[in-house]
Amino acid sequence: MIDEIQVENLALIRKAALEPARGLTVLTGETGAGKTALLSALKLLMGERADKGAVRDGEEALSVAGRFYLAAAPSQPADGLSDRPDRSALDAPNAADGALRPDAEREVVAVRRVTADGRSRVTIDGRMASVGELASEVAPTVDLCGQHEHQQLMKPAVHLRMLDAWAGQCMAGPRAAYEEAFARAQEAASELARVLEAGAASSAKLDEARFTLSRIDAVDPREGEYDELADELAKVENAEALATATDAAHQALSGDGGALDALGEAVSALDGAARYDGALASLASSLREAGYVLEDVAREARDYRDGVEFDPEALAQRQERMAALQGLLRAYGPRMADVLARREEAADLVSLVDDAAERERAARRALDAAEEALADAARALASVREEAAPRFSRAVTAQMARLEMGGAELVCDVRPLAREQWTRAGSQAVEFLFRPGAGMQARPLSRIASGGEASRVTLAAKVVLGAVDEVDTLVFDEVDAGVGGSTAVALADVLADLARTHQVIVVTHLAQVAVRGAAHYVVRKAEGDDGMPETDLRRLAEEERPTEIARMLSGDATEASLAHAREMLARARG
Repeated sequence: MIDEIQVENLALIRKAALEPARGLTVLTGETGAGKTALLSALKLLMGERADKGAVRDGEEALSVAGRFYLAAAPSQPADGLSDRPDRSALDAPNAADGALRPDAEREVVAVRRVTADGRSRVTIDGRMASVGELASEVAPTVDLCGQHEHQQLMKPAVHLRMLDAWAGQCMAGPRAAYEEAFARAQEAASELARVLEAGAASSAKLDEARFTLSRIDAVDPREGEYDELADELAKVENAEALATATDAAHQALSGDGGALDALGEAVSALDGAARYDGALASLASSLREAGYVLEDVAREARDYRDGVEFDPEALAQRQERMAALQGLLRAYGPRMADVLARREEAADLVSLVDDAAERERAARRALDAAEEALADAARALASVREEAAPRFSRAVTAQMARLEMGGAELVCDVRPLAREQWTRAGSQAVEFLFRPGAGMQARPLSRIASGGEASRVTLAAKVVLGAVDEVDTLVFDEVDAGVGGSTAVALADVLADLARTHQVIVVTHLAQVAVRGAAHYVVRKAEGDDGMPETDLRRLAEEERPTEIARMLSGDATEASLAHAREMLARARG
């Protein structure tokens, strides 16, 4: 959701800020005042290509900054169906301004700067970023309704997951079962391909595998052996030095005139003197304790010396074994784990070839079973979709009827795909089509000519999708084109319904829509200090709204139009 947008030096805008409400925000003003420049600012934050012509005359660059609240832990599985937080996790809007108060979402601040020579710079949360990152971070959360290229509903690729999300729990089980079956079928197909590839291995590759297996098995290394042998060799090869060192230590401690003899003399001297000063007794006791430690060390040094054996034959055997292991490391290392892994690969290839026929039969049986299970899961999922599709169509068409779109209807077309076209999302393609009237041909939504008509279809679909819609913010520019009378009231009602589950921003000329806004901004064109025209954006206080509504009703704020405006606002507040 959008928390705030700040714009500088874009088209006629010198400086403007928009803080949309959580629900419905309306933008009103005279034609040509510059309302669409705000949409241009939003498109820049969605990653659209920058146009240097958008920089205000006489300025070096334009800047657009936006603060958004996005999913705290976004997840994007293979089919694009995302895990999104419940909108009820948002705190209620502040009673005074309706501003967003996120609880379980993360804050993202994006800035786009475009210079007069066309260079573009992007930062996200203070770090340099690409336009592509901006598009992937922000664009999926916003629909610019009426702008075909910016509407998710105009992209057939998302129609299937929209239908699945709307169907809810009745779709969840069959879809999960299908996804598991699809994964198992892919694994089985990969295993069969591996078996067939191994069976078709060239004779040179097979000969190399047999040689590798024979060479490693001839040495037969075991895990951890190399390190153990290295430790043993260090001792055996230096046996004489070890014996000499431990003998010297033993003699220095317990030999004639060694440390223990000197220590004994010191103890005797202190014991004798302790008769005159008891404090020396503790010193004698400490030396006795030290003597016990020295005796232990001397004894262990002697035992180590006596245990050292120099066996030339055992040394030669160990050195020969080490040389064999090092040869394997040079060929297949650098670690013994690499050698053992190489042996397993070679053994597997030889086994696959030797048992190719049986392995292929087993792999084909496994694939056939997986494909049969997948077909069953696909039929179950297809059945649920085929049942949900007309219900979704009827629900959207009912909302379109509220908007008095004549006999127009939304058709949810579900068609089967050939097996090689199946994806993790299913065995069917789903596309939303638009039929302008009874008996007329249904065509893809993207081929609807009228921006206002496309906006109203989107509005109807989004109301039906409700909180399961993946898009947080909807911006309507042409939704009220050619609308008046009772249709205007119906349009306002539907927008109010949509604002219960989405953040909605509407550029409108209809008073019936404007009075329903939780936040009301007015856009005016004025002359700046430099004599150049400027677009001014200002949020209206509640006491200022009747005047603007009156202008929308009659072109001027007369007593009659003001009274009517106040009545409409009071009715809208309930």
